[in-house]
Amino acid sequence: MTYCVALKLNAGLVLLSDTRTNAGLDNIATYRKMFFFEQPGERVIGIMTAGSLSVTQTTISRLREAIEDPEAGERHSIMKAHTMLGVVDIVGETLARTRHEIATQCAELKQSQASASMIVAGQRVGGDMRLFLVYPEGNHIEATEDTPYLQIGEHKYGKPILDRVVTPATSLEDAQKAALLSMDSTMKSNLSVGMPLDLAVIEKDACRVSAKRRIMKEDPQFAEMSHAWSEALRDAFVKMPL
Repeated sequence: MTYCVALKLNAGLVLLSDTRTNAGLDNIATYRKMFFFEQPGERVIGIMTAGSLSVTQTTISRLREAIEDPEAGERHSIMKAHTMLGVVDIVGETLARTRHEIATQCAELKQSQASASMIVAGQRVGGDMRLFLVYPEGNHIEATEDTPYLQIGEHKYGKPILDRVVTPATSLEDAQKAALLSMDSTMKSNLSVGMPLDLAVIEKDACRVSAKRRIMKEDPQFAEMSHAWSEALRDAFVKMPL
């Protein structure tokens, strides 16, 4: 399983993903689910993936091939698209086509097993920061001021804290804490989501990845945050009137 979350704030974008992929209790592996495409100062695009590994890997590979193809134009290369909407349209079309081809080639494969979704975030110079969720069929929705975050994968456990604390005015530092605690709650409730974690920050108008961090299982900062959050919840529970 997977859990990825992205937050769109006035100050920038925060992206977080786990890396665990499993096809059964005895077949657990680590795969990166966060990818970046950037031309610093001109555009930055972050993509996070969930679902069928064959679908997501093939989709990312095709997006890379189009970038490297000198004949690919604005409708095929995410690095030549004029807007972030054009970028997400390319990602959606590529994802839907890849999903259909893989499901068709494997007659015994159910459509649900060839399903995948993606989060696309970024900014092009002169344009606004934008954040999209791309569905398996290729259509998409966009984050808004009312709901300034998007999730894919095992999202239900990490949603409550985001609903309670995140607004567009949330600082990048607090947003990182909220995203990490959202992931911590998910990992405690679902063993199919696991470390290492990939965390990235894109500051507004920077048009590049401003900070990137891989958090390993033994990371002391994350462990301290997880422990403090658990203690704070227990303390609040005890003090809560009946």
